[in-house]
Amino acid sequence: MPRYYTPHEVRAHCFEDDAYVSINGKVLDITPLIQMYQGTRYASLLQPLILAAGTDMTHLLDKKTMDFKTCIDPETGFRTYAQPFGRFAHTPTVLPDSSIDLSYEVPWWQDERYVIGQLTRKTRKIRIVNTLNGHEHTLEVCSEETLREIVMTRYLSHNAHALSYTWRRLDSEPRDLDMDKTLDENGVLDESEEFESLGLNADYYIPALHLYYDDDLTEA
Repeated sequence: MPRYYTPHEVRAHCFEDDAYVSINGKVLDITPLIQMYQGTRYASLLQPLILAAGTDMTHLLDKKTMDFKTCIDPETGFRTYAQPFGRFAHTPTVLPDSSIDLSYEVPWWQDERYVIGQLTRKTRKIRIVNTLNGHEHTLEVCSEETLREIVMTRYLSHNAHALSYTWRRLDSEPRDLDMDKTLDENGVLDESEEFESLGLNADYYIPALHLYYDDDLTEA
């Protein structure tokens, strides 16, 4: 199952030595690509990618071809990729050029080797309350994630024994939550859009999940 990422997580990887981009719902780690070209005669093709690190590049793609958009080069009249920040790796030159890189079989934006996960369709916030010690953490999560995935990718750093707890929702009908279901599937609905439609802040109400320790001696 793919890992889901929030836009905030993608934006955090905006460096030359740590570069993520999102394209058409996929998250790509292009750090290896940048490292491969550094110190070579193609190094100049990296600057547009470094500038794009941490951003969503979907707007540069043609929805029909799922390839980068093209335009007519004003100097030659030839069709070429639209590259607002300059020519980048794996794009051809307008005119024949024997110095271009032909070592790749698939351009990086179509190469599944760089795909590390999916960009979430919707983020939401939850509060996790540990009833054993009273600690509370507010997390931004992906709507597609199961509770188990939320624990493993987002909450375990706050509580190494998180899976030793029973997770409960204390609403009008208190109940244990299924760790292999999403928040919506567990009946913990996201009401942020409804709040916004009423002129309220999306974070006006953040649902809480309560953790009850099972003492099953699970090791961290």
